[in-house]
Amino acid sequence: MPSRTPWTPAFATGHGPVDAQHRELLAQCDRLAERCGGDDAGGGFDAGGGFDAAFDDDFERLKTLVREHLDAEAALLAALGDPDADDLRTERDEFEHLATEILTTANFDRAELQRFVALWCVGHVTDSAARLRPWLPGADAAA
Repeated sequence: MPSRTPWTPAFATGHGPVDAQHRELLAQCDRLAERCGGDDAGGGFDAGGGFDAAFDDDFERLKTLVREHLDAEAALLAALGDPDADDLRTERDEFEHLATEILTTANFDRAELQRFVALWCVGHVTDSAARLRPWLPGADAAA
């Protein structure tokens, strides 16, 4: 069963561009979830009963979004003076390794891949909100 990733106010960092990127990451996880389900229209199955290529395309899109987002968030944290901003670049490299070498359809079915990336993204968004709020004036009001 796929994992849905609805946005909640607790995810807000108070930084509009970061929050928009986080929303897009979660929305992409939900697109992957839609590709895993066979119950609704466009459930991700082709006429032969297998997943359509759209899941794989959407998974590639998520990987791109994660890379771009982690680079942007690392740059923001560096500009704000966070001495640990490079940790996000390490996180990006670790995610890239996982998503390219381990989280593949050769090792897992697509529903398992979707659940993993959904949990990973929610974990990142949650951690990011806690990490960014102290650096952003008035960010507590966003939570």
